[in-house]
Amino acid sequence: MKNSRIYKILLPFFLMMFITNYVFADDISPLDDNFDIYEVLEDAESIETNSSSSELPTINSRAYVVIDRKSNTVLVGKNENQKKKMASTTKIMTALIVIENCDLSETVEISKKSASTRGSRLGLKTGDKITVYDLLYGLMMRSGNDSAVALAEHTASSISNFADLMNQKAVELGLSNTHFVTPHGLDEDEHYTTAYELALLSNYAMNNEIFARIVGTKNYTITINGYPKTLTNTNELLGSLNGVYGIKTGFTNGANRCLVTCCKRGEMDLICVVLGADTKKYRTTDSIKLLEYSFSNFKYVNIEEMVSNYFETWKENNKNSFTINKGISSYLDLKYEDLEHSTIPIRNDLVDKFQFYITCDYVLDSPISKGTSIGTITLSLEDKTIYSGNIITDSDVEKKSIFDYMLYFYKNFYNIFDDFGDGEKMIFSPSPNP
Repeated sequence: MKNSRIYKILLPFFLMMFITNYVFADDISPLDDNFDIYEVLEDAESIETNSSSSELPTINSRAYVVIDRKSNTVLVGKNENQKKKMASTTKIMTALIVIENCDLSETVEISKKSASTRGSRLGLKTGDKITVYDLLYGLMMRSGNDSAVALAEHTASSISNFADLMNQKAVELGLSNTHFVTPHGLDEDEHYTTAYELALLSNYAMNNEIFARIVGTKNYTITINGYPKTLTNTNELLGSLNGVYGIKTGFTNGANRCLVTCCKRGEMDLICVVLGADTKKYRTTDSIKLLEYSFSNFKYVNIEEMVSNYFETWKENNKNSFTINKGISSYLDLKYEDLEHSTIPIRNDLVDKFQFYITCDYVLDSPISKGTSIGTITLSLEDKTIYSGNIITDSDVEKKSIFDYMLYFYKNFYNIFDDFGDGEKMIFSPSPNP
């Protein structure tokens, strides 16, 4: 009887320990056990029907962003520049570092540290042998934290050394609000990114053919100790939603549910990042809502053509407006700085609302060297600068020398006296009363 009472007291404690450990496991949550992707996709039909409205849908995720892959232009976003925990989306950087620094055919022997890593796992045991290439599939498809540690140790000898490589790459990519501590993404205070910078990192990673192939694979069979093991991708939208071809899921208690998605339809190629969703269903539905809204409400606009047309018209209207003090010519050959991207996505209802501004110096001192900036041309939309570039000279304008003045006087000497002799042009007027 006494033992039974003790058992009843201790049972909730052990259950709490088990659940806490389970919930903390990356990409795994008991709250998501009833998740049904087909049920979500059925709801997505109504999302697609209503997505043509210019009003942004209601989103559960605490931070999100959708960017255009061609130009990194932000289509929609909320808290996209706030630092957030990123859970297993960390493995995007992990895989990238390994692919760029390792021979993928090499065999790795699994350490005790790797085999004992908590969270979502490939199921590696101490002493197992597996190639780097197969570990990458275990990392990105199964979200194996044990794979992450094994790859970090193989690449840089230790997790801390590997984190240094991750942070060096972040600096190289200009990710100033991103910092890595681990290769797997289990919660650490100094391990963070932003939705926008995670989108930029993802865009860069997806340009790597090996990386894109791995994250775009729905099912794959790897080999551990010579025995096959079939993996299924944790990305619920891959193979389910039209156009989705990657890239990574994530979950921890600190980060909540996260999802990075690449989706292409026609010419438009987008990356959607949601961070901090309350459930797996919310992160999936949020991603679908944001993608459907973006595809329905944005189209590519050739802003390079718009800038060129406006600039040529301005040049024609102002070709005689420049004064070049002491210059051998008053003609300026002008051009503007190249646009970084010729086409960008613009919301449909804003396409006709662009505004151009040109500021320019019309009085200049010679000499003027080719490449001299004399003004700026700006294209804006809703008080947001779309493009701003310098107006620069495309040729030299030299300053007049003493020889230029002498040549001018020589060329005009006879004209002056001819005009005076013909009475057509008076150079001076003698007094009428000598």
